[in-house]
Amino acid sequence: LISFFFAQHPTPPKQIVLDLDVTDDETHGEQEGAEFNGYYQSTCYTPLYLFCGRDLLVARLRPANVDPAAGALEELQRVITAIQAQWPEVKIWVRGDSAYSRDDLMSWCEATPNVDYLFAQSSNAVLVRRSTRWSEAARQDYAQRRQQAQDALKAEVGDEPDSKELDRLVPDTVYYGCFTYQTEDSWSRSRRVICKVTAGPNGVRHHFVVTSLSAQHMSSQRLHTEGYCPRGEMENRLKEQQLDLFSDRTSNHYFDDNQLRLWFSALAYGLLNALRQQALQHTELANARVGTIRTHLLKLGTLIRVSVRRIHLAFHSSFPRRDLFGLAYQRLLALANSS
Repeated sequence: LISFFFAQHPTPPKQIVLDLDVTDDETHGEQEGAEFNGYYQSTCYTPLYLFCGRDLLVARLRPANVDPAAGALEELQRVITAIQAQWPEVKIWVRGDSAYSRDDLMSWCEATPNVDYLFAQSSNAVLVRRSTRWSEAARQDYAQRRQQAQDALKAEVGDEPDSKELDRLVPDTVYYGCFTYQTEDSWSRSRRVICKVTAGPNGVRHHFVVTSLSAQHMSSQRLHTEGYCPRGEMENRLKEQQLDLFSDRTSNHYFDDNQLRLWFSALAYGLLNALRQQALQHTELANARVGTIRTHLLKLGTLIRVSVRRIHLAFHSSFPRRDLFGLAYQRLLALANSS
């Protein structure tokens, strides 16, 4: 998978982002290693994935009763070592949810040149207390704007506006800030924590991100909105794996056999993603899901004739993607000839 990733990017990028995440793979039987997981409320596996944008680098099958971060450090060390050997100057951001804000992961990133991290951090009483000034400012700002909207509506219609109408009309107030924080015993050092405070009709909500990036590098707001939040796009990659390429078909009894099945699905994703990036750019399927690409370009009723010199594909005259199919084929031929 890593070699395939390098082949898709012959020019070294200046910066890449590696996204870690876990999903559930429900089991239905007596598969080896299948366990009940309280978070997903099912008997399943919990495979670990590592993506770089749309490129899949790791698909590691795991039992459901392991720590959410189990194996993450090992996979990061393997992948980042290979990337830095190929691209020595590339800057790497490692991104993940609160399952990965572990001291061993963060310490390794801090000790490795050109590697930084952005991990969500679970809320606790100390973090909420440290963010009080932003909470109070957001609460007062929202209350003031809500009162202004209420007064304006009352002056316009002559009656007290409905509370639900105010909830709809007055947008939430969002404040950002940062501070240094260290846990009592699980972290070996203090680290920068970004807080996002949202005040709305249901009170104040907090979201925290711990990072190795300094305030001089990027402001708290930009780090949260432009650095951390785009990790949600990885959910679409996981859906492509499970819904379009059937990575959850891990129904064999033996664990290693199911890992092999997961790798087959991962390699299928790599091939279809390469097709999307190399042969479908600037077309209507340039940003399509791999399932859509399969349906429109691969799962076709076709008459195949094999002769001595060629393989002839005869499509139905009503096939609506004939031109796109031909364009993709010509681009693949050009890639083969250039290599």
